[in-house]
Amino acid sequence: MKKYISLTLFGVMILFSNGLFAQKKGFYENVQKKNVIKVLDDLNLYAANADFNNYFKLYAEESTFVGTDANEIWNKKEFMEYAKPHFDKGKAWSFTSLKRNISFSDDGKYAWFDELLDTQMKLCRGSGVLEKIGTQWKIRQYVLSMTIPNEVSNEVIKIKSPTEDPIISGLKNK
Repeated sequence: MKKYISLTLFGVMILFSNGLFAQKKGFYENVQKKNVIKVLDDLNLYAANADFNNYFKLYAEESTFVGTDANEIWNKKEFMEYAKPHFDKGKAWSFTSLKRNISFSDDGKYAWFDELLDTQMKLCRGSGVLEKIGTQWKIRQYVLSMTIPNEVSNEVIKIKSPTEDPIISGLKNK
């Protein structure tokens, strides 16, 4: 009987501790989600305010920015060189997040996001990966894509074919 009671108490303790762990994990994830949201919101704010230094502090030293043009794949230094003249004009670009999804790796060190953005190019999609470095979330990869509604995709393909066909051909012949 004592063995049965001990096993029952042990089982209850395990169930209770698992529930506390799940609560702690949920709380931790909610806090980290708010931190990631702040990084992404600050990214948009700093670009709109042409705050070059703070904008690029959000990127990890080893990071990549993938732009809307097929030739726009830059490391942080290259992206800074591209962006500097835009920021120097007093306003780089203005993006507003309309809808955002964020998920985390099991170890809590990485966050993935995708979001629909209201931009001067109309709807765009931002997506990427952030890494928790020390106590700060840093952008490791950011991908900006223009969205193309299915009902106009054939017209868009016709417009971009003369520009992109040589790129495709060149990449196939490498």
